Amino acid sequence: MSTATALPVLAALAADDNPAADFSDTPMWLTVVKALLIFVYLLISTLLVIWFERRVIGRMQQRPGPNRNGPFGLLQTLADGMKSMLKEDVRPKAADAFVFTLAPLITATMCFISFSIIPMAGEVSMFGHTTPFQLTDTPVAVLLVLAVAGVGIYGVVLGGWASGSTYPLMGGLRSSAQMISYEIAMGLSLVAVFLFAGSMSTSQIVTAQSDLWFIIPGIFSFVVYVVTMVGETNRLPFDLAEGEGELTGGFHTEYGSMRFAMFFLGEYINMFTVAALATTMFLGGYQAPPGIAAINDGMFNEGWWGILWFTVKLWMFMFVFVWLRGSLPRVRYDQFMRFGWKFLIPATLGWVVLVAVFRAGQQGWLGGSVDVAGRGFPVTSLILVGVIAVLALVLGWMWDARAERRELAAHPEVPEEVDPYAGGHPVPPLPGQRLREPSAAPALTSDADDKEAARG
Repeated sequence: MSTATALPVLAALAADDNPAADFSDTPMWLTVVKALLIFVYLLISTLLVIWFERRVIGRMQQRPGPNRNGPFGLLQTLADGMKSMLKEDVRPKAADAFVFTLAPLITATMCFISFSIIPMAGEVSMFGHTTPFQLTDTPVAVLLVLAVAGVGIYGVVLGGWASGSTYPLMGGLRSSAQMISYEIAMGLSLVAVFLFAGSMSTSQIVTAQSDLWFIIPGIFSFVVYVVTMVGETNRLPFDLAEGEGELTGGFHTEYGSMRFAMFFLGEYINMFTVAALATTMFLGGYQAPPGIAAINDGMFNEGWWGILWFTVKLWMFMFVFVWLRGSLPRVRYDQFMRFGWKFLIPATLGWVVLVAVFRAGQQGWLGGSVDVAGRGFPVTSLILVGVIAVLALVLGWMWDARAERRELAAHPEVPEEVDPYAGGHPVPPLPGQRLREPSAAPALTSDADDKEAARG
């Protein structure tokens, strides 16, 4: 292909990969207004989710939870925030003063940046302008979220190092290793979505799910992402960086007052960030559920309605976070890391290869198609389905055989007859056994009788 022919093709591909969101009617001052609205939205959501978590776990543990400050205790989180602001600011003598303050600032600011590329609604009318309710978008917007998450790790490891104490340093190292390893599996789980959507732009991904949400074809990626997002946010059962039993609190042991509140805020905002990314990548983003979306030519799927559906999906993940914290115990650190490196990453790599071959077959790159019941199916897809079915059968057979061996080892078969002198000394039979005649029974004589016989 000549250069003159290749340039128009590359230009067409670049145009197809452009974000679907149109910011042409969005002046700079309106972008600032949207940024303030998103900031307030996240702060109010954080205040509510802390109250929600305490109330739900209280009900799970048969206690009331906060119910004094404000109606239903809704102002309890605000009171706790004011208490943190008024507490004495204490810093350890051996701490690095600058880095000790910089670490919580990094954690508290990086989580807000990730929300800038999340589409919270479609095009809305604001102050006479038609603009998407999204701060910005790029052809590689999802990579921005992963990059910002990588920078956020610095806040954790620097906070543990700058404290000048042993346990915070161990907590910072454990947390950084955990977050880095699970970011690999998280990024790989999103590659399948890129292949389905044909873009890394968040607005393009949401638009591509107008007919079918990606949770259905990418269910394995969704499960992997849910596991990794819990590990990424250091939440139970994966809050190994804060293990009270061995680290007395982890990387923020020496923090108090507003510095600790920034770490606390960053953890909860990060929960909303990973939940918003899951909503965007797998649950259709701000789009209404299929049944509601079909009402009156999609009247509930336009304008400001998107914020409602987006918020509902977001809080579904929040409930999962709270439910896991109130239900599961903390896992061991070595088990968690082994699960990430030895299972999640290899399994996700294999899944990405399967999705890539499947998508190539749909595009007609690896062969033709076969008509079945009036519908055309790519040959590659049928071969993949057959290979996956055979692998599932083989793995199921291996799993059953292994389980059977473990069961036999745990409960060995008891023989019906037993020789009472098989071990050299008499052994009584177990219930249900019967004794057989011993082959060589020892003489039942004492040492005293043997000595008398020897003396004659």
